[in-house]
Amino acid sequence: MYPEKWILKGSIGDRITSELRMRIISGLIESGTILSENKIAADFSVSRSPVRDAMKTLASENMIRLERMGAVVVGLSEKEIQEIYDVRLLIETFVFERLVKEDTKELERELHKIVEMMKVAIKYQDADEFSFQDVLFHETIIRAAGHSYIMMIWNNLKPVMESLILLSMRARFREKYEDFERILNNHELYIKAITTKDRELMKMSLHQNFDDVQDKVDDLWMSQELLNKGVGDRKE
Repeated sequence: MYPEKWILKGSIGDRITSELRMRIISGLIESGTILSENKIAADFSVSRSPVRDAMKTLASENMIRLERMGAVVVGLSEKEIQEIYDVRLLIETFVFERLVKEDTKELERELHKIVEMMKVAIKYQDADEFSFQDVLFHETIIRAAGHSYIMMIWNNLKPVMESLILLSMRARFREKYEDFERILNNHELYIKAITTKDRELMKMSLHQNFDDVQDKVDDLWMSQELLNKGVGDRKE
């Protein structure tokens, strides 16, 4: 479920963490579910040690709550998802103010290359690659600011945010493929804002991009709730 290339350098624990995180955020593992270290270890054909590491990471992200009987799935509330996007807006708005004072020609070239890779991903209907390039686009901008503590915040936010974006884009490729032209335009608008140092243009492009993804995540949650309700109805 989670793209292999996204975690190639990660440990076994990182891979398990990523997969469980995706299952929790997507609703495949519902809130209130009790996770067993033994069962997860058996499912992934690993020892309990990397599973324990994964549990600690997910607990630090408030995805699960560690208790004596096992780990209880908490998941993400709509409020928490909104807060993630609020932090992204704060980070990228701050970074833009730093970039206004810098020569950004090299950054612009890098961003144009990433947009071209996004176009290739759209052509081949590769949601995972598109999502990877999307995250890389924003991370490239943030790295250009050269601010170590902003990067620390970004890196803490990134795992959950990647999962949200990946789920959003996979759903969009299935349901609204034609919308990707507008998504590309949003990213090109962002590059133009960096080039022209236009603050209002930057704000517009950011809000269009983030609000759009947020709406898609909300749609995913509604679809999952209807699916779960339908399964429950059939069981009755």
